[in-house]
Amino acid sequence: MLQIVAEILRDDGHEVFPFSNFNAGMEALESCAPELVITDLYLERGRTRGLEILRKARTLHPPPTVLVITGFGTIETAVDAMKLGAYDYVEKPFKIDELKLCIQRALSYNEAVSENVYLRKQLKKKYQFNQIIGNAPNMQAVFKMIERVASTDSTVLILGESGTGKELVARALHFNSNRQFGPFIPINCSALPENLLESELFGHRKGSFTGAINDKKGLFQEADGGTIFLDEIGSMSPTLQARMLRVLQEKEVRRVGDNIATCVNVRVIAATHEPLEERIKEDKFREDLYYRLNVISIGLPGLRERLEDIPLLVAHFLNPKVHAGTGQPFRLTKKVMNILCSYDWPGNVRELENALERASVLCDAGLIKVADLPPVLRKVDPKGEDCEETEIFEPAIADAPVPSVFDGTKDVSGPTVRPMSSLVPLKNFLREQELNYLNRVLAHTGGDKEKTAEVLGVSVATVYRKLSEEELVA
Repeated sequence: MLQIVAEILRDDGHEVFPFSNFNAGMEALESCAPELVITDLYLERGRTRGLEILRKARTLHPPPTVLVITGFGTIETAVDAMKLGAYDYVEKPFKIDELKLCIQRALSYNEAVSENVYLRKQLKKKYQFNQIIGNAPNMQAVFKMIERVASTDSTVLILGESGTGKELVARALHFNSNRQFGPFIPINCSALPENLLESELFGHRKGSFTGAINDKKGLFQEADGGTIFLDEIGSMSPTLQARMLRVLQEKEVRRVGDNIATCVNVRVIAATHEPLEERIKEDKFREDLYYRLNVISIGLPGLRERLEDIPLLVAHFLNPKVHAGTGQPFRLTKKVMNILCSYDWPGNVRELENALERASVLCDAGLIKVADLPPVLRKVDPKGEDCEETEIFEPAIADAPVPSVFDGTKDVSGPTVRPMSSLVPLKNFLREQELNYLNRVLAHTGGDKEKTAEVLGVSVATVYRKLSEEELVA
């Protein structure tokens, strides 16, 4: 039976490690790092040693999918195996096609789990603190504040002009908190009229108003166990402000047309580009709501207040891209960089990102020149040294992690240097470099793991295993 199953798997292109001895199989589980374990329940006469194989497999990181083969009359034991974490079981005698289909499903399930782990890791990585770019002193103060309050349930008010990254900060707070596995629900309070916003936030009962043809849960209920982000809260009407105050005080919501309140466990993060103190003086914003929201405030500086961060931001926006024609990273002239560092940036980081997006589309051979910039930037008189368009600035070489207060780096001109207190063994350093390179190739292939495996000269299974290792390291 062992030889037949092994031969079937090899014919389908799988790498197979067959064992007829229980002890040898147990020892090989860790060294082989399998994606799929197929085990008979009765490996020794009268003893269901297959369950021990299953238990051992479930302790591995990442755990492989386990398929159990069982004989007639042992279905009850097979069900026990399912309860212990087996994916499925096959009853002997089985048809070859039946076994192959079950194996295919098990491997597809394993791939889906690996993909889910990878996507969750990528999502969390995307909203780590060090993905908020900035080395200026005022941004370092923001990082410190985010780090302090992320793990709390305190209400946070984020203040900053449009385009400074308020939602990015809100997501970083959520995905680095104890609520990271709960929902993150963002809503722009200025985008909807009062009646629709009330229904969106608190929900409604069927028939409570024209068009309410079904019961609807509000976003506060949808965000239960997670975080709700209320962007541009300064535009909220006085009626909704009163309802919002009750939610913050009582931790409960009442749907439109309903007499029963529902308790919710939601962290509230609000943001505004308007000075709420001025809105209070104009009787357009409730003072008591302001103090409820302003438990902790985080003020984001405009880009003009941290012009020294522009080279870092340029590298951040251009590094993942390559020019379609040359296949090489984008470059820009030093004159372009001087212009970028001399502009006032009323649209802040978002305006810079859009300007670079436009320039990368219009430029020739991946070299961004002054003529590729938006008209408003072409009019800027660059400060600093007078540069010709032949002098090149290459942001793509800034491949090291962006310096921030969290990794102890300060020098933005050279490679990242670890502080002595955080030096690691050579084995760990090499693994970190391997994972960094793997992620760079993944970004280059657009997340296509088969193409990534081809570029790296390894199997797709190896790519998934490496990504799972990175999840464990993180």
